[in-house]
Amino acid sequence: MQLKTLLLSSAALPLARGETVLGVYIFHRHGDRTPKSLAPTNLTALGADQVFQSGSYYRSKYVASDASSPIVGLSNDIAVPTQLSVISPADSVLQSSALAFLQGIYPPAGDNGVSILANKSEVQAPLGGYQYIPVGVSSTASSNANSENNEWLQGGSGCANAVVSSNNYLQSNEFVSTLDRTRSFYSGLLPVINGTFSASQANFKNAYTIFDLINVATIHNQTIPSDNLLTNDTLFELRTLADAHEWNLAYNSSDPIRAVAGATLAAQILQQLNSTLTSHGQTPVGIQFGAYASFMSFFGLAQLDKLSADFTGVVDYASSIVFELVTNASATTTTSYPSVDDVSVRFLVANGSAAQHTPREFPLFGRGQSPLPWNDFAAEINKFAIGDTAAWCQACGNTTGICASAAASSSGDSGSDSGDGAAATTSSNGISLPVAGVIGALVTLVVILSVEGLVYALAGLKLVKKSTLAAGAGAGTAGAVGGAAAAGDSKA
Repeated sequence: MQLKTLLLSSAALPLARGETVLGVYIFHRHGDRTPKSLAPTNLTALGADQVFQSGSYYRSKYVASDASSPIVGLSNDIAVPTQLSVISPADSVLQSSALAFLQGIYPPAGDNGVSILANKSEVQAPLGGYQYIPVGVSSTASSNANSENNEWLQGGSGCANAVVSSNNYLQSNEFVSTLDRTRSFYSGLLPVINGTFSASQANFKNAYTIFDLINVATIHNQTIPSDNLLTNDTLFELRTLADAHEWNLAYNSSDPIRAVAGATLAAQILQQLNSTLTSHGQTPVGIQFGAYASFMSFFGLAQLDKLSADFTGVVDYASSIVFELVTNASATTTTSYPSVDDVSVRFLVANGSAAQHTPREFPLFGRGQSPLPWNDFAAEINKFAIGDTAAWCQACGNTTGICASAAASSSGDSGSDSGDGAAATTSSNGISLPVAGVIGALVTLVVILSVEGLVYALAGLKLVKKSTLAAGAGAGTAGAVGGAAAAGDSKA
């Protein structure tokens, strides 16, 4: 089922008091949007408000002068671009969501946005002092720059083995059995969806895009054809089937490469948090907007599905996960920085906009402990993180394009290691740096691809060729169901 209410109260852990937050990494989903089956997909006003409100919540928690958990050294009212690392795919829905979110984090500066010129005249910045915060975009050969206009994103990742793995699900007994069992269920919905899906497309193979179309309509359409068919039980079954479909395409415990989206996200999280520590908080905030498939892949790799089956569902619009670097040691300024041994990581989940669904704490990796000491967190996440080009190419089985260059570059590098071990090396200031093809090759990653490029290329993954999905949606009509404008969910 979709993570609509996140029924994990027994597993949620109380927030500790008296801690100092050294930095955070936030991975965020876009807000409400138009349906994927009716491209081009666009962020709606509702979606923009959802992510803006989420940003406003995180401002009140981490950024404002009266924040409940202020981040050490972070500017309160005027954004300092060097303190923020923000990335998003070159996709209109995700980019627009990132911009709206950032306006919640740092709203217009008002009088603080006024400049006094040499002649003593004053100039007010546009839009009440609107703050322009850069959102990094990568442009690599394997990037999928139109995430929201594709039913599936895994193919856009360029990871051959991940595509094969996910497509294997479509040949599995589990998939075939569900496909056969649900034929009558989906065919019974044809009066609702036949403006977009043909009779041959009304089946479990299109479980997500069918759910997406109807979900959009229930949010935005005042009238829906044959809406008497959309009972609560039917809507629940649509969501449950879509969740199962997406989970099995995003993660498989016996074939980890299927979760390459979560593996590359994990490396980006680790790299950003480690950079915060090694630089003593020069860039304490990392923010990324990306695909719901990455949430699911990471949840599986981090063993969160063992806490509750709710973690196997598609997260709601504007959902976010947060990794807090915290310490109980003295850290009043960036020059008074704690030892790495005094630093821990807290993991939080907001299913839906954080303004309406307060982020809740959960233990990672089946450890039953939160927050987790930094060294333990790094060792655990390093078991599955893929953070450099050589490791990604080896895991994906790719040998052409960027991987050909990576192979040539690494052939003479005796220090390369792409294994899954928890080996670590130590930086000059004593902070453990997980390697095994994750952190140790940061220089290679920057030279060849850049951290942002690789994460973007892989964060939007999905797997099945478009030819296997609904093809009748590209007519460009405005109506999702019954000709009315609509907005929906997505794998990103």
